[in-house]
Amino acid sequence: MSTKSYKLLIVESPSKAKTIGKYLGDEYIVRASVGHVRDLPKSNKQAIDIPAGFVPHYEISKGKAEIVHELDSLAKKASEVLLATDPDREGEAIAWHIAQACGLKNPKRVTYHEITKSAIEEAIKHPRVIDENLRRAQEARRVLDRLVGYDLSGLIWKKVRYGLSAGRVQSPALRILVEREREIKAFTPEAYWALTAKVKTQGGAELELSCTEEPRDEEVVKNILKIGRANQWMVREVKESEVRRAPKAPFITSTLQQAASSRLGFAPSRTMGVAQKLYEKGFITYMRTDSTTLSNDAQKAILVEIVKRYGAGAGEARVFKTKSKNAQEAHEAIRPTDFSKNSLGTTPEEKKLYELIWARTVASQMIEARLARTTILANVRNGSDPRSESTDSPNFSITGSRVIVPGWLSADPDARGEDVQLPKVAQGEMLILLSLSDEAKFTEPPARYSEAGLVKELEKRGIGRPSTYASIIKTICDRGYVIKEGKALRPTDTGEVVSTFLEQNFSNYISDVFTAEMEDKLDDIANGTREYVPTLKEFYDPFSKEVKEKDKLEKITNLGEADAQFKCPKCNSSMIIKLARTGKFLSCKEYPECDGARMIDGSELAGPRDTGELCPKCEKSNLFERDGRFGRFIACGNYPKCKFIKKDDTAALLNHTGVPCPMCKKGFMTERKGRFGIFYSCTGYPDCKNAIKARPTGNFCTYKKAEGTLCASLMMDGTKTIPERCSNKTCPNHNPHKLNKME
Repeated sequence: MSTKSYKLLIVESPSKAKTIGKYLGDEYIVRASVGHVRDLPKSNKQAIDIPAGFVPHYEISKGKAEIVHELDSLAKKASEVLLATDPDREGEAIAWHIAQACGLKNPKRVTYHEITKSAIEEAIKHPRVIDENLRRAQEARRVLDRLVGYDLSGLIWKKVRYGLSAGRVQSPALRILVEREREIKAFTPEAYWALTAKVKTQGGAELELSCTEEPRDEEVVKNILKIGRANQWMVREVKESEVRRAPKAPFITSTLQQAASSRLGFAPSRTMGVAQKLYEKGFITYMRTDSTTLSNDAQKAILVEIVKRYGAGAGEARVFKTKSKNAQEAHEAIRPTDFSKNSLGTTPEEKKLYELIWARTVASQMIEARLARTTILANVRNGSDPRSESTDSPNFSITGSRVIVPGWLSADPDARGEDVQLPKVAQGEMLILLSLSDEAKFTEPPARYSEAGLVKELEKRGIGRPSTYASIIKTICDRGYVIKEGKALRPTDTGEVVSTFLEQNFSNYISDVFTAEMEDKLDDIANGTREYVPTLKEFYDPFSKEVKEKDKLEKITNLGEADAQFKCPKCNSSMIIKLARTGKFLSCKEYPECDGARMIDGSELAGPRDTGELCPKCEKSNLFERDGRFGRFIACGNYPKCKFIKKDDTAALLNHTGVPCPMCKKGFMTERKGRFGIFYSCTGYPDCKNAIKARPTGNFCTYKKAEGTLCASLMMDGTKTIPERCSNKTCPNHNPHKLNKME
């Protein structure tokens, strides 16, 4: 390191450090903290001193000691330290933790909403002190979530099943999904018929018309088909009206997540990950915001670009009112930093999301789109009068539109949706019937929420904030409370049981009103109008008292009576519903005297099956095929006392990577599925303990001649890989942060 005086600028991510480093001269050294450097310990007794006033006790996060040491060393030699973490509560907290961990005295805090040369240089000119209100608001959220999660989870472990958990914001989100699932289960479908007529106009265009009614009587349907097929068809009426569509506001966090989900198929967490990369590369402004504001400079730049691309008169300066009453900080909307570029990014995902953001932002400053909304009504001709309709047959219709003035749709044509372009037809025009068909259907229950729909609902109810929507959904999915079926989110049996328990015993704490009011209180702490300790005390005193009272509840083993038609397969007694790790099942009411059980649908459990093969390890019991968390497997009849499990040679062959095990030199690295997801281990596992998380490549690490350590590629977002890294955790080439420094 040079002895020349320098200034130290600290950000969160290595990629952001690399981008900003290009904009600053040699007088600056830019380093990354790689996110938070301190956190609460896992033990709640050590984490928060409640009697002292909810004082959190932080410790250096696992794997961050070396980073803190490096930052501390650089800071001591620097003439000035600038903390340039993200411009929100989380970023303010990270800056404060860095200052605390490194013992910085009066560090300067700089913020910016876009990573461009001009924005960074301007930010450095206007440093400030760390905002204690923002920092305390983040701390209040962290402490509050820990207290609620720890106390509620502990109670659920005792009363429902070990390993379950609850959260202050995740539980209300789960409740919303469970309530919708109950509506779906309670829904009684009704039969109806959908009638479709395919016709050809005099001009040769084909139209598919739908019956404006949904008849419930089959005889009525037969009569409509009979009349329709026996008579001539005509255009009964053409309704056309001009519709003006104004552009939508630029993206905020929630609307970006919703649009990316519906138009690109991105999960909220994926959207935020890609947006983070675009932000760190300087392509877009900060992506965690609930403000629709555009700066004056940005608005002027957009209008100039609109004239270049779409001509004079296409632009119209617009100001959108932010709907959130507690819009966090003075952020701008999510927008490009350079409007002359409508496509940026180094991966297909980045390009798609950037183009979506560019289109929405530019469209927001354009004139209205004008469309001709057209509805064509048709029916069978009655007698010789072409203007009369059949009194025995309902109307058939089709609705579509045509663009008169594209306006903002020129910039964002996909936002038009799936409007049908209709041909010109006249009232009284005769139509040629090509086919008339019917299809028996049933009325549909309310649809399950998609990720985009849940984000919209959470925002509407005031649950969570922009930075938390993605993590809320990810958490309830990771815990096994919710699964994705296509785009829909469906609560699992476990999720329903946990939500029901909380609704019955802590309904006020997972209600919309309570959760939204708590978010407002956290906003008040951020604004400096509410104090940290009184806010937490006001919540925790009655909450902890209620948790202690609920400790007297009996353990929940019975979730209700099973359908009377299902009897115990062993003793023919009635059955009850219980919860297992894999979901609900039916258990004999006489348990533990009788261990008879059925699947939740009433079908019989397969149970252990004797293979007739003697266990080769203990030679005391036969091998049995049985059910496990990850499917059927064959093990010793004394399992788990005798841990012998017969290897599935077929599965091992299919999952074989072909990479020799570098530890035992005998087996090969094989893909397996475990409690925490996919991992790779030796075919000799568990005798050979070699196991890694990343997929092995077969190459060997050569860093400082560390021969024999296996390299692997770490998957990011399922598509992108970072350079190969060493599987040996003690090797410097194992750590992605060190990898970035080495590069």
